[in-house]
Amino acid sequence: MSARSALRGPLLVIWFLSQGVLGFYLPGLAPVSFCEPAKEGEGNAVPDCKSTIELFVNRLDSVESVLPYEYTAFDFCAVEAEKRPSENLGQVLFGERIEPSPYKFTFKKSEKCQLVCNKKYNTNLPTDRTYMDFLKKGMLLNYQHHWIVDNMPVTWCYDVEDGQKFCNPGFPIGCYVTEGGQPKDACVVNSDFSEKDTFYIFNHVDITIHYHVVETGELGARLVAAKMEPRSYKHTNADAPDCQGGPMFIKNKDSGDMKIPYTYSIEFVEDKKIRWASRWDYILESMPHTNIQWFSIMNSLVIVLFLSGMVAMIMLRTLHKDIARYNQMDSVEDAQEEFGWKLVHGDVFRPPRKGMLLSVFLGSGTQIFIMTFVTLFFACLGFLSPANRGALMTCAVVLWVLLGTPAGYVAARFYKSFGGEKWKTNVLLTAFLCPGVVFADFFLMNLILWWEGSSAAMPFGTLVAILALWFCISVPLTFIGAYFGFKRTGIEHPVRTNQIPRQIPEQSFYTKPLPGIVMGGILPFGCIFIQLFFILNSIWSHQMYYMFGFLFLVFIILVITCSEATILLCYFHLCAEDYHWQWRSFLTSGFTAVYFLVYAIHYFLSKLQITGLASTILYFGYTMIMTLIFFLFTGTIGFFACFWFVTKIYSVVKVD
Repeated sequence: MSARSALRGPLLVIWFLSQGVLGFYLPGLAPVSFCEPAKEGEGNAVPDCKSTIELFVNRLDSVESVLPYEYTAFDFCAVEAEKRPSENLGQVLFGERIEPSPYKFTFKKSEKCQLVCNKKYNTNLPTDRTYMDFLKKGMLLNYQHHWIVDNMPVTWCYDVEDGQKFCNPGFPIGCYVTEGGQPKDACVVNSDFSEKDTFYIFNHVDITIHYHVVETGELGARLVAAKMEPRSYKHTNADAPDCQGGPMFIKNKDSGDMKIPYTYSIEFVEDKKIRWASRWDYILESMPHTNIQWFSIMNSLVIVLFLSGMVAMIMLRTLHKDIARYNQMDSVEDAQEEFGWKLVHGDVFRPPRKGMLLSVFLGSGTQIFIMTFVTLFFACLGFLSPANRGALMTCAVVLWVLLGTPAGYVAARFYKSFGGEKWKTNVLLTAFLCPGVVFADFFLMNLILWWEGSSAAMPFGTLVAILALWFCISVPLTFIGAYFGFKRTGIEHPVRTNQIPRQIPEQSFYTKPLPGIVMGGILPFGCIFIQLFFILNSIWSHQMYYMFGFLFLVFIILVITCSEATILLCYFHLCAEDYHWQWRSFLTSGFTAVYFLVYAIHYFLSKLQITGLASTILYFGYTMIMTLIFFLFTGTIGFFACFWFVTKIYSVVKVD
């Protein structure tokens, strides 16, 4: 078989999985048809066809602050009477707050310089001064609007380097020119923004809605893109705006009466090229570094695949020789001259110290592993796409709640095999220890968000609902799993354990616990750090993450790499007659989480522009939650791989 044909199969699998984000991507929910309003005395020719286009507003966020705020916090034009759309659990956890807005359009009816509202402020009044200061703070920290039309983000597309066009699913409130005359953020796009120590507010938007007429003509038209250009106009007459005059600015030290008119213009353009099913493509294709990511991830995957294959081949060849040599020892004299990993056969299954804690970690890690696998699988098929807002987090939380049974079962099964008898303590710790640590951290972060008045602060009702899911569903399911785990007979080991522990000889540097654990996490981290950059970007820089096909591949490679790195080090330690493999295998692959933490600190210092104590505390508070989850996830993979390996090799050799 040629090298080319040998590679063809794995590469086809990689290609198929990576195309999960393309071939199976569901770009939205059910399509909505739009038609021109019917004339008087005529019925609508197309049933279930809307003529009014509603624009919804979401929370405002910034790359310079972790704190998002609701749209109404900035005192923009708002409507009071209309009901807010319902939000799912994932949207609430991510701080999304979608609200109706006064921006309403009629399909195919273009409008120019329409007044939405006038906002008047008197800085001598405390309430108005507070609103004005908050608006200035939003412009200083480059807070971004996020508008939604037909469940699709309204994007601001502009040119970047090399003639590329970047479509941002948000646009800034305004910008600031410093006292030294240095324009910040969006102020660099307009030479008129030049007054020192001045805020320029984008109080006008030019909206262009692209639509595609369905071929049959019986279903009306469907919206395929919504683009906008933020502008700043002072207007000759604020009550009858004409979109003329210089930019709308606010001097930093101005006081007294101020008036800010908010206006819009809208036009409709028919687009015959873009279909409704691919209407998100222009946003996703313009994401920065997308092309670099495809090549980098493919390169990383191929390297790790070959490296994993080499490790597996070395292990299989070496082990095959060891087992054949041990099984040829028939005489008593040969048996007395045992060497290598067979020497510790009477101690290799000796219960570890702190077996209670290890079993609890294994139960929680199993719960996280299954949750991650199922969530990524559904995301890879497109069910958890960016159009289905909050679905990814909702799916993960619901799965975690329902997977209490495997957690209780695994923890109970291994605790019993470790010789533990305090089953009540074990099941309680499995149900409450790791989830309790995560919830306590999350609650403290939520207190900070409440104090800062952020939209990301979870409402009290949602907090109670999460506690109800935990105590009323997850905990009972954990008890049920533990019941079946303790009811079963203990795990049968292939060799008996001696009553007297064997003395472990002096170890060389590389077989000591700490160096092995530190080295063991390098290889798994190496296969995820490229993908990690884009995941952190989506969380902290508010960029869409959509390449779940590659993420699922990286997940599989991570599992393989953690397993093989742990097995390799476990084999070396057993050959050095060190039989304390249980905790070491868990910590070896679990140490990948420490590298993740170090990378997150590097990302904070080098990539982010976060300012303020509250935002810094929130960043590291949420990072610690991710680190703990990743530690349990990778540690559990390493333990199960090593447990399978040890059981396998000691079951195929003759032990007298």
